Amino acid sequence: MGRVRAAVQKMNKRLTIQLAATLLAGSTLLSSALGFYRDRLLNGMYFENYKAGIDAYTAAFTVPDFMFFILVSGALSVTFIPVFNQRLAAGNKKSAWQLSSSLINFMALITLVASVLIIIFAEPILRYIIAPGLSESGMALATSMMRVIAVNPFLFAIATVIASMQQAIGRFAFYALAPAIYNVGIIIGALVFTNGITLFGVEIFEGGIMGVALGVVLGSILQLIVSSIGLIGVGFDYEFKIFWKNKGFRQVLRLLPPRSFDQGMDYAVSLVEMNLASRMTEGTVRAFQQATTLHLVPINLIGVAISTAAFPGMTERLGQGRPDLFRSELRTILRVIIWIALPVSVITYFTRGYLVNFINNTGDTSLMVWLLGPLSFAILFRSIYHIAARSFYAQQDTRTPLYISIFAISLNIILAVWFVFTLKIGAYGLAMAQSIVAGIEVAILFFVMSRRTTDLFNKHFWGAIIRMSSATGLMIFVTYPLVKLFPLTASDSSFFSTFPKFVLIATVSLIVYVFLSRLMRLSEANPVIDRATRVLFGRFR
Repeated sequence: MGRVRAAVQKMNKRLTIQLAATLLAGSTLLSSALGFYRDRLLNGMYFENYKAGIDAYTAAFTVPDFMFFILVSGALSVTFIPVFNQRLAAGNKKSAWQLSSSLINFMALITLVASVLIIIFAEPILRYIIAPGLSESGMALATSMMRVIAVNPFLFAIATVIASMQQAIGRFAFYALAPAIYNVGIIIGALVFTNGITLFGVEIFEGGIMGVALGVVLGSILQLIVSSIGLIGVGFDYEFKIFWKNKGFRQVLRLLPPRSFDQGMDYAVSLVEMNLASRMTEGTVRAFQQATTLHLVPINLIGVAISTAAFPGMTERLGQGRPDLFRSELRTILRVIIWIALPVSVITYFTRGYLVNFINNTGDTSLMVWLLGPLSFAILFRSIYHIAARSFYAQQDTRTPLYISIFAISLNIILAVWFVFTLKIGAYGLAMAQSIVAGIEVAILFFVMSRRTTDLFNKHFWGAIIRMSSATGLMIFVTYPLVKLFPLTASDSSFFSTFPKFVLIATVSLIVYVFLSRLMRLSEANPVIDRATRVLFGRFR
């Protein structure tokens, strides 16, 4: 046990922002790869022969996920960490552990109640709010699956508090590993549980797509276990009690409602989109959900990973009374995110057919490819959004992003309804609405940030953005010919025939972009080129 404990402590050591961002990006890539395999597996098994089952599976996640996002996810990621770090910086570990114990117990309690309510009211919620367009068989299946998945908010709540503690003190190893483990559970459900479960010669589960729902629960349990292992060596003193008089706990509860409402409003768009998509042809719900998932992969790799790694340090700078360092770091992180996200958005647009083929090579995928087009342009703005919003959260301001989100989400819903019912452009209108609003929301955030943090967007910043845009524009003259030179054909049905073409197009395009950035004197390119030079030519020096 001593060796195991020592190994865990070594893995869970504090990391720099650069190493943390790299680790989080790598874990996101691993989790995304497992997610691609999961979706490709499900699509191959069900999409062509049981579209209603796939739509039911997709709809079943909405309410459990909604309850998790509104009660736990967004709230803890940005309200808990600044308060927790304040307690640690003051040397008051007892207060920090009491805060953590209180949040674990409080969140477990309210999500347990939410899970029970989901189990009771699953059928009317699906029938009248989420997916009224599902067939009767699809409705029955979605109801059964939602009742199984309803345990997720409870399990996720505990895991999220534990993971936030590790994130706050700069320990990301097990925090980064947990999402990949979650996908492993779903894959086990698809590969094993769908064939039925037999125990001591007695069949206790007959199989079918409900096996995937059981895999979801298994993944949630595994994620909680992995997150808990990350507490070894941290010194956390858990108590089965809610310390209502703890000032930090009460401060988090004060910050919680605006951020929770913000997160809930954001997820409300997904509910509206689900409702609208369910009224279209069978398979539209799944196609839109998967196109959305594909465009979220680079957002998570770039915006979420870098912002998550940088956020604890940003709160520390303000806690130290150094707004100058806060401003400098924020400007640097913004430039890095934009520099990476710009070419990735363009490459995603031109190679969207290859990306869709990774997760679905059965049936007609043209709708998914079509939807990923406008969503590709949202990658840039959604990546920027995560660090822009966190700049307010680091200042313990959860209200400003909420007000901006209310406007953006209202506009998104209005545009989605208008595009679908008035302009009659179907699911494509849902994707267009997302992209348009993503750009508007970031523009508003930038305006407010410039008024609050003076000299953040100086002439050097905007000059760099112009040069990044120019390098991206010139890169297109390489990316587009490569797509035409290595097109997808009817024989490219397997992952191994599609992936090499995608890698070639993306790699050559990015290499050209990096060198164009170097020529335009963008400092973001220097570490990449220096690192590549050391790897390729270091041994010959």
